[in-house]
Amino acid sequence: MGLPDVREILVARESVGSHHEVATSPDALAFVRFCYERKPVPWPELYDEMTMVASRGLFRGWGYVELAEHGIGLTLPDLPRLAAVACTMVRRGAPIEKCPAPDPGG
Repeated sequence: MGLPDVREILVARESVGSHHEVATSPDALAFVRFCYERKPVPWPELYDEMTMVASRGLFRGWGYVELAEHGIGLTLPDLPRLAAVACTMVRRGAPIEKCPAPDPGG
């Protein structure tokens, strides 16, 4: 599996806007659900599945840019919020201790 194009990731990061906003749009939640149903693993393993899905455009044909436009940022600054959203959605299937505590400071 090849690495994603760095330019694509940078454009995606810029289109996300503030990385302090929690990704909770219906499309964002559908993406997390899609990834979890493909591979029901806890965080951070789920992040690996998300990046693979994004790199191949497996969810609605969306890559990094389209996902960012719909509230899913997959860059390092986005990870605490993305983890919180993912862990909230899959709490029943993922061990709670694998999920990081929410970042109260944003």
